[in-house]
Amino acid sequence: MQSAYAKPTILYVMAKVKEKTFEVACPDCGAMLKIDAVTGLVVSHIPAPRKRMFEDLETAAKAMREQEERKESIFRQSVDAEKNKADLLEKKFAEAMRKAKNAPEGKPLRDFDLD
Repeated sequence: MQSAYAKPTILYVMAKVKEKTFEVACPDCGAMLKIDAVTGLVVSHIPAPRKRMFEDLETAAKAMREQEERKESIFRQSVDAEKNKADLLEKKFAEAMRKAKNAPEGKPLRDFDLD
């Protein structure tokens, strides 16, 4: 009868040869994992050191200023668009009225009228 937890063959062989635990670096995040060789379970986890986003404080401050300038620019564009919104809607309405005047008069066609 087999147990619920089957022993991994490679880990079982390594347990006979070396210590009862071994360390492995995670290829994805770079963390160090300490694994029990007999059970194959993770005993401890040491996270990878975090990378700095900016090299120094001046670079971070410069990035903050650029971000503030970009926010201000986007805000100014939205204010200008809101100011011109009434003119744009008026032009669209005038165009729709012109098209309605030039459209032929008659009963509008419906999809089931075409059958």
